[in-house]
Amino acid sequence: MNKIRKGDEVIVLSGRDKKKRGIVLARVDKDHLLVEGVNVVKKHLKANPMANNPGGIINKTMPIHISNVALFNSTTNKGERVGIKKNDDGNNVRIFRSSGDVVVGDKS
Repeated sequence: MNKIRKGDEVIVLSGRDKKKRGIVLARVDKDHLLVEGVNVVKKHLKANPMANNPGGIINKTMPIHISNVALFNSTTNKGERVGIKKNDDGNNVRIFRSSGDVVVGDKS
């Protein structure tokens, strides 16, 4: 079970965008995420008339390593570690390690 999923709100722990918050747009692979508004770079794009692309300089969101982000807990306003626990129905749910509360969006 993945501890950070698409649609989760995360906070960046290290790097150029430290303390920025954003929504996970996609998981690129096992270790990398695309986070909205984080790790945005300027990319030089060559013109391609066949694809109706004028070219120029665009802003592009690049992947960030999963170890550099933490799931954002709205009750404490901090990034926190996440664990996995079985609930009463026998289904796995994600919990915040500090408080034991179930992550919003998981079925409790």
